[in-house]
Amino acid sequence: MPNANSQIKHLFFDLDHTIWDFDKNAEETLHELYHSYNLKELGLYSADLFIEIYTQNNHQLWADYHLGKITRQVLRETRFSKTFIDLGVSPDCIPVDFEDDYVNICPTKTNLFPQAHETLNYLDKKYTLHLISNGFKESTEMKIERTDLGKYFVTVTISEIAGYSKPDKAIFEYALKGANAKVHESLMIGDSLEADIRGAQDFGMKAIYFNPERKEKPDDVEFQIIELSELMQLL
Repeated sequence: MPNANSQIKHLFFDLDHTIWDFDKNAEETLHELYHSYNLKELGLYSADLFIEIYTQNNHQLWADYHLGKITRQVLRETRFSKTFIDLGVSPDCIPVDFEDDYVNICPTKTNLFPQAHETLNYLDKKYTLHLISNGFKESTEMKIERTDLGKYFVTVTISEIAGYSKPDKAIFEYALKGANAKVHESLMIGDSLEADIRGAQDFGMKAIYFNPERKEKPDDVEFQIIELSELMQLL
């Protein structure tokens, strides 16, 4: 395991879906918006179905964004419009401010994965901690502030500021330069096989796959954890 390599000094974490529980926070937000926008009047009789279809669309669009296939604007313009249309709502009836309200509310939510603070507090005493996020500047900064995560991280690299997104090697180079860290001293921890794990590995970094959904682990992924607290035993 990575702790066998005493050279590791810097841990780089992903934020969404790794520390900040994106799906749980989005679900809370969408339940609120479902009722405040009275979506039943549009024929959407199940908030859970709306959230399910949105989650599918959002995950696919974020995957495309990670790979540079779409822009931030396209992601934000598409995820809800496609969800409403997939559920049979006429484009003319889609609430105009729904996306803006979601973007304003969701980052204020504070659900983290279990034992996030305990794990980071433990690791902070042994390593220098950093964040690398493909999220957007204003929402990422709000999430960090609202959850009191900033105290753990010496550097925060946000793709929108860096000009590159994971898995591009350039964002890892940017992050390590900002952290004054060397590749062989660094370890990436994240949930995205493509963006976090293979992105780091292609750059020459070790990586740990955070896999709370217990998906099948590919052969090229050496290390995985199901819960964040496992890092306290591994590192």
